[in-house]
Parts: sequence; C-alpha cells; structure tokens
Amino acid sequence: YWKHQLAGAPRALELLTDRPRPAVQTFRGATCAVSWPLQLWEGVQSLAQREGATPYMVLLAAYQVVLARNAGQDEVCVGSPIANRTRGETEGLLGFFVNTVVMRTQVKGNPRFREVLSQVRETTLGAYAHQDVPFEKLVEELKPERDLSRSPLFQAMFVLQTAPGAPLALPGLVLSPIETEERISKFDLTLDLTPSEHGLNGVIEFNVDLFDGETVQRWARQ
Repeated sequence: YWKHQLAGAPRALELLTDRPRPAVQTFRGATCAVSWPLQLWEGVQSLAQREGATPYMVLLAAYQVVLARNAGQDEVCVGSPIANRTRGETEGLLGFFVNTVVMRTQVKGNPRFREVLSQVRETTLGAYAHQDVPFEKLVEELKPERDLSRSPLFQAMFVLQTAPGAPLALPGLVLSPIETEERISKFDLTLDLTPSEHGLNGVIEFNVDLFDGETVQRWARQ
C-alpha cells in the first residue's frame, strides 16, 4: 500500500526560507501561538459533517493547501502521529505505541476545497488502515533519496490533540501545569492544535535556522 501511495511523491517540501538551509539538518526551534475562535471551530465541524469527513481531515486539508501554495508545489506530504491502538484488548495497556504516517495530497489544477477534502478523506482512511507499518520500516523499504539537511519523506507535521486528558490528582497536593517554551523543532514546521470550549488553540513549532517568527505568523493568518 505505502509503496503505491508514495510512488513519485515530491522529494521535499520547498517552502521559501528566510535563510539558506544548512547542509546538515538542525533542530533549533521556537513556537508561535495560534488561536481561532469558537465560531470558526464550529464551522470546521459543520463542514466535516456535511462532507462525511472529520474535523481532523478538514484541518489537514487546509494546512496542506497553505503549504502547497507557499511552496509553489502541486502536491505535498505531511507527517502525522497516530495512536496505533487498533485492538480493543490493548487499549488499556501502558506504553508508547504512537507511529507516524505520511499524508500525501495533490492540488494540481487549482481544485475546489471540497475536492481536496474528498482526496484527504480517502488518503486518511487508507493511512489508518495501514498504520501498523513502523515509520522507520517505511523509510527502509522505500529508500528515498537521503539528504542530511532534511527529514525523509516529509518535513512538515500536523497534530490534532483530541484525546481527553484526565487531571492528575494526588492526596494532599494541588497540581498545576507549568508552561515551557519549546526550543527544539523536530521538523521544519509542525502545526499542533487542541480544541477547547473557547475554540481551537495551539502552536506552530518551527526551525529558527530556516524561518523568522514573522513568516510563521503570516502562514498562521493564511
């Protein structure tokens, strides 16, 4: 499945950078906060319902359209984490089962957004059905042209956090989270979103050796 899905995929996401790309990939990062109001988040959910998709698919499609237009490319590949807990008997097991899947989308010919969303829906369902292949095995089998300045198969990631987080409670203690600023960027660009009762909030993690904060903020507005 993956050999067919990623055959002929673009070697890289060629976003215009603010500085020349280093010969060897660096991981110095920063984050840009993003926030969208409840009305927009409800609109995303409504569109997803009308089109037989999920909010994740709508947001991924929009993200890929923005990336494709800014890179001037007809198609883009975006990585996305997946829980990889497909069996009921392993649902409650402790452990880190998360895998990474590659979502490839084509926007050639300036299609309508609903057409892009339909394509993303099929791609996502296919990826879900074949999520068991470890990403490292995928790279080993596909043997993409390696470049020390980039991660293989994709350079941008999309994350939508939808799993409810239970508050941590310990007897006699009051606990509260401490926000820390991320100084590492695992990829060129990562959009990480979490729905809330107020809308959609999150961050864009970016490589500071490639992009300025103003550039990332412009993409967020787009």
